[in-house]
Amino acid sequence: MMNTKNNIPKDWEIKELNEIIDFLDGKRKPIKDSDRNKMQGVYPYYGASGIIDYVNDYIFDEDLILLGEDGANIINRSSPLAFRVSGKIWVNNHAHVLKPKNGYDIGYVTEFLESIKYDKYNTGTAQPKLNKEVCSGIPVLLPPIPEQKAIAQVLSTADAAIHTTEKLIAQKVLRKKWLMQQLLTGKKRLKGFSGEWKETTISEIGVVQTGNTPSKLDAANWGGKYNWCTADDMKSKYVSNTLQKLSDKGWETARVAKANSVLVTCIASIGVNAITKVDTGFNQQINSITPFENFDVEFVYYLIGFSKNKLLEYAGAGALPMLNKNTFMSITFKIPPYKEQTAIAQVLQAADKEISLLKAKAEKLREQKKGLMQVLLTGKIRLNYDSSDFYDYNENK
Repeated sequence: MMNTKNNIPKDWEIKELNEIIDFLDGKRKPIKDSDRNKMQGVYPYYGASGIIDYVNDYIFDEDLILLGEDGANIINRSSPLAFRVSGKIWVNNHAHVLKPKNGYDIGYVTEFLESIKYDKYNTGTAQPKLNKEVCSGIPVLLPPIPEQKAIAQVLSTADAAIHTTEKLIAQKVLRKKWLMQQLLTGKKRLKGFSGEWKETTISEIGVVQTGNTPSKLDAANWGGKYNWCTADDMKSKYVSNTLQKLSDKGWETARVAKANSVLVTCIASIGVNAITKVDTGFNQQINSITPFENFDVEFVYYLIGFSKNKLLEYAGAGALPMLNKNTFMSITFKIPPYKEQTAIAQVLQAADKEISLLKAKAEKLREQKKGLMQVLLTGKIRLNYDSSDFYDYNENK
């Protein structure tokens, strides 16, 4: 952000945060988990990154800004750090409570605080922290109040578009979950299909292997061109490229899942699964299923993903849940004929595509908002107060 008067429009000013807001930190009050369990209610209980519970009492009832005081989010910004709240709420001691003084628009101040990087304000050692003294001196760029309101309105409209898209994503995710519950259990049949489903063990679905790890003491096993998969590589549906690679020598001793196999984690985090796009080595925490010809790999992927709780039951409740190969192979499912498997998988793939498109749209909207913040909150581009049209500051100094 700009921080010198020469870099902003002539009718803007710079003030320290404590000049434009009042800190209400003295009124906030943390509540222990055990006590909150006894005071469940309807009023939001806020922490550093948003609502963490609901309680039966409140300590604030007005428009305010919360600014996260501690936690990794100060650096990694995985969620909003500054956010606007209103109405009856309770706030613990992990968020600063800010009330703008007269003459400063709360929407604008919120957006400005959310736009800046806080690395240089971090005073924490074991974990990031923004103490009150440092926050008080944060420089805030301030256009005239009508422009503050206009900027806040534009950014609020951008937020509304993001929120609408995120709400659609949540709806589509719930719909997909319902489809899986209906279609993968046979409760709902697709048009044109009938007849009984067959009780089938995983060993009857395909060839099952447990992975292994070529010796890491021998550097010659590593650093080549061949994929070697761990749970870290299974964060999306398909595995086509892995973080670690095997050499020709390592590949010779690796257990390899052929392309179009389903990988399933069977130690610790049970039931995470993915489909291999190419032949892939994998470690001993993973079992692979290479489906036989009469089983659709996409259907098997969705079936395993839907059945995580069932897999957990077989793994037991130890400190480190584990599904050994024999137990894994013995797990049974009711499975339809191949054509119905494929039809079910196609419906679920279509649902996945809808969700992916909406997620891409939401990310694009977030990037667009970020771009607006960069130019509007620095005065690089100005707004016409009456129409909210843009004009270029460089041409209108």
